[in-house]
Amino acid sequence: MKYDLCIVGGAGHVGLPFGVTAANAGLKTVLFDINESWLKQIESGTFPFKEEQGDEELKKALKKKTLFTSTRADSLSESKMILMVIGTPVDEHLNPDWRTLMRLVTSYLPYFRDGQTLILRSTVYPGTSERLQKLLTKNGKRVDVAFCPERIAQGASLSELRTLPQIVSAFDPETVKRVSAVFRRIAPTVVVTERPIEAELAKLYSNAWRYIKFSVANQFYMMADQYGLDYHAIHDAMVRDYPRNKDLPRPGFAAGPCLFKDTMQLAAFNHNNFFLGHAAMLINEGMPNYVVHKLKRHLKGKPLKTVGILGMAFKAESDDNRSSLSYKLRKIAESHADTVLCHDVYIEDPSFSSIEELMRRSHAVILATPHAEYRRIKPSAYPRTLFIDIWDFWK
Repeated sequence: MKYDLCIVGGAGHVGLPFGVTAANAGLKTVLFDINESWLKQIESGTFPFKEEQGDEELKKALKKKTLFTSTRADSLSESKMILMVIGTPVDEHLNPDWRTLMRLVTSYLPYFRDGQTLILRSTVYPGTSERLQKLLTKNGKRVDVAFCPERIAQGASLSELRTLPQIVSAFDPETVKRVSAVFRRIAPTVVVTERPIEAELAKLYSNAWRYIKFSVANQFYMMADQYGLDYHAIHDAMVRDYPRNKDLPRPGFAAGPCLFKDTMQLAAFNHNNFFLGHAAMLINEGMPNYVVHKLKRHLKGKPLKTVGILGMAFKAESDDNRSSLSYKLRKIAESHADTVLCHDVYIEDPSFSSIEELMRRSHAVILATPHAEYRRIKPSAYPRTLFIDIWDFWK
């Protein structure tokens, strides 16, 4: 085989960091993707999105001549292992659409070769690995399926891949052994689950647990705020030098391409009987509306003229706007204010304003994403501007 590993979706936020890490570990890795513009950036040694040490590690892999790019599906045929980073989205009814992955694999069936291993890396609906193994077998393909979930923080993928344990699961011991050998070249520890569905649930439970914790913090914040109390002082009293409460996060927008989606997948898996998950969704998705009404409450009936929103990425120090609640905040604010201006440090959008224009024109400013760059803004320098900072960013 020409390559040790082919990554389907290799130019994306999950595939590229894994591909760079694998290549730097000595595995001949090809990044297969249809996004030609991103592949060209990668070939030039530049990450197409924000990633700590991304360009440095990418250039190292290219120099080693162990990292390759391709837009050709026959790259799959030339690889010992295929790692797929196509996950399970949820539709407009919040139901998981696992058929997208199945259709994709079906379209690539002619390129699979007997003896290959297919590793699913993105979050999938429970039972998808087994369904996929049956699909391959039914079509006469002797390809072994493994599920090894990605569970790293976007933007810090390269460092976390080398420091966090990796979960490995498959349907037979030999496949587990082969795949574990690959992950041991990258990660310090491999955790094996006996059945792939257990690994699938481990990933979904992890994301739902984080989502629920964020919702608890947001619910506590809203309760205190409605009584005119300083929740951040309460939070500090709870967590300072008290280890039992250390995992209580601060309030803020809980968004992005994973947490909400995976919580809804768990709900669907359990016949929509996931009260904690649904409650978390109502709280977290309700935060933008709460923030706008908090702003109106402060104005005490005065008209809401120009509102500025700082930060449109789904989290701080990221350039990823997928499922960002900042856009929901903008829609809600537009229904109440005359004008809404937006800015982000890392996202270029012709509809956004410069930070200078936003600060000059806004009567109220909402900090939606606490990028470190916004620390240079001193609210005290704008005595006529109302600031809404649920993060306690400016203290």
